Amino acid sequence: MGKTRLEAFSDGVLAIVITIMVLEMKVPHDASLAGLGPLIPVFLSYVLSFIYVGIYWNNHHHMLHTCSRVTGGILWANLHLLFWLSLFPFATGWMGENHFSGLPTALYGVVLLAAAIAYWILQQTIIASQGPSSKLRIAIGNDWKGKLSPALYTMGIVLSFFSPWIATAVYIVVACLWLIPDRRIERVVQQHDA
Repeated sequence: MGKTRLEAFSDGVLAIVITIMVLEMKVPHDASLAGLGPLIPVFLSYVLSFIYVGIYWNNHHHMLHTCSRVTGGILWANLHLLFWLSLFPFATGWMGENHFSGLPTALYGVVLLAAAIAYWILQQTIIASQGPSSKLRIAIGNDWKGKLSPALYTMGIVLSFFSPWIATAVYIVVACLWLIPDRRIERVVQQHDA
């Protein structure tokens, strides 16, 4: 099977995830600036989740670029990732509506952690299907960001019960780690194509 359908389906799901997240921001019935005040936590949680979805979309695109074929295992691993990403709107909305309180912030971290694990599973499934000299395996190397992120998410989940704002700061740090452009896959694909 080619990867075009998998990419198109995944792109569609991520577009729907973003749409649902923005629809969670309810329009205030107050026409003054004061009416926007209660929406600030909802907006901030939306911005953080939008960045995360963008990071996953970008990295997912690059990762699939290394595939020469798609197997049944890759399809299921991809669905597993999309399942966790589809929970972003719920976790985002609950955290924002409750002004980053403990349990909602912890649940947000659990969803982030589960998505990171699902992404790793997809990555490993692609590597296994493409063989020991796969472009993806060469590109990711020791993958320090992929190993550090779950540890930080776990720390954020625990911190959520003591200081939800520090936990949220941990989630922001992880997002910032992934926002820094990672050219590993692009370099390997360009070298392979040349």
